[in-house]
Amino acid sequence: MNDNATQQTAPSAPLTGWWTEAVIYQIYPRSFADSNGDGIGDLPGITARLDHLTELGVDAVWLSPFYPSPQADAGYDVADYRDVEPLFGTLADADELIAQARARGLRVIVDLVPNHTSSAHRWFQAALAAAPGSPERQRYVFRDGRGPDGVEPPNDWQSVFGGPAWTRVPDGQWYLHLFDTAQPDLNWDDPEVRAEFLDVLRFWLDRGVDGFRVDVAHGLVKQADLADWREPQEILSGQEADKPRPPMWDQDGVHEIYRDWRRLLDGYPGERVLVAEAWVEPAERLARYVRPDEMHQAFNFEYLVASWTAPAQYAVITRSLEATDAVGAPTTWVLSNHDVVRHASRLGLPVGTARPNGIGVGDEQPDAALGLRRARAATLLMLALPGSAYLYQGEELGLPEHTSLPDEARQDPTWERSGRTQRGRDGCRVPIPWEADAPSYGFGSTDASWLPQPPVWAEYARDRQRDVPGSTYEMYRTALRLRRTHGLGRGTLEWLASDDDVLTFRNGDLVVSTNFGPEAIPLPDGKLVHSSAPLNEDGSLPTDATVWLHSP
Repeated sequence: MNDNATQQTAPSAPLTGWWTEAVIYQIYPRSFADSNGDGIGDLPGITARLDHLTELGVDAVWLSPFYPSPQADAGYDVADYRDVEPLFGTLADADELIAQARARGLRVIVDLVPNHTSSAHRWFQAALAAAPGSPERQRYVFRDGRGPDGVEPPNDWQSVFGGPAWTRVPDGQWYLHLFDTAQPDLNWDDPEVRAEFLDVLRFWLDRGVDGFRVDVAHGLVKQADLADWREPQEILSGQEADKPRPPMWDQDGVHEIYRDWRRLLDGYPGERVLVAEAWVEPAERLARYVRPDEMHQAFNFEYLVASWTAPAQYAVITRSLEATDAVGAPTTWVLSNHDVVRHASRLGLPVGTARPNGIGVGDEQPDAALGLRRARAATLLMLALPGSAYLYQGEELGLPEHTSLPDEARQDPTWERSGRTQRGRDGCRVPIPWEADAPSYGFGSTDASWLPQPPVWAEYARDRQRDVPGSTYEMYRTALRLRRTHGLGRGTLEWLASDDDVLTFRNGDLVVSTNFGPEAIPLPDGKLVHSSAPLNEDGSLPTDATVWLHSP
């Protein structure tokens, strides 16, 4: 596209429903707020900090898992889907959190982990005690091994966390775990598994939750023959038209499951929603998860991993909007979450650097100032796009990755399973800072913190930024207020200019321009309403900056 061209990308019909334009804030319970001083965040801590979210201006919260769990993978190994892990509180605490959120006009989305259970789940323990071929084993993916006496795994699949995706049990059979050995994959061809999760959905819907974020939504159904896969085992696998889909990801059978779930949710009042964590490309394939009778939203990971260049951003934004428009669904936008390097650090690496799996001492270090500058520009670009946006706790403070976390403190199973070659996700999960001069920076009442916080956290603390003009926190607050005032989430994107250095588009009565190039550029016509960085003295837009202009 060139500077003289204009292109409109908009839904063919108005979308309705609160989720179509919502800004949803992800809370990682371990690291948000600690109410009892044990160094681990909990549900009462979240409840006590809900006013922060209403002041920030978000519409909903998404809670990462808080269920009973041995915590082999920070709660994504669920032992009981109908209760609360004592580390995080009680079922009564969950009810109080939902009620207090509702009183503030905040909706609550909870995590659901249906691809696998914990190895401590009563079902898996029963499977280990039962014989091969038993109904108990049918709930999981058990297979005989290959080679003499079945000593080799049933196929060549690898765990996303590193190492083989199969573990052998004492009677000689093997069970599948696409993630940690403590996370055995369920068999979704088994009717009992399907019935169980419908009941789990009812349990939480009856308690008042507004929806579910579905973990590994593209992984539930495996190719029937469990064929070998000689390509790299990545959770986000390119789905080029001339290549087969990986046998463990994005199988067509998952869609029948989500149609059943959608029928269940549609029977409840209050617009309950399903959100897919589906690492699927291209956008057209991802859009299948948000057809009218399936999920309401799917995370746009292609956008998250796109390079910080104008052509790359233009391409992914256009492709995303066109794909979701084709199925009548909203597009989602996300820059950070609990599984990736925070974008304030990721964008401080040289453009084109592959998304690293964690950054530690000895690795290439991001340019902190450049990363924050680009992160602010990326955030204003994202929040001006039509659709729904997701924020990850602490990004409103401009938090970087903890890149100097001692290796001995790491708890992500990726670190050990990869032979200590991948740093893992701990760096983005460090407890966030609230008060610069308080113990644990206000995370809790003591210095205890399940992951060590870096000394630099003080300068990012909320109390150092609140009501400070130009701070990242105030930039977010202003952006969210203006996003609602100008109806950007339900708006229409019209490209005005795009070249190698600049993206400019209109959404409603705002013109949005981002400068990716090395030189400052003149502003488009309009009255300045918001910017990610101060303008130059001559009024031009500096590099790595985004501006919002009112232009009726």
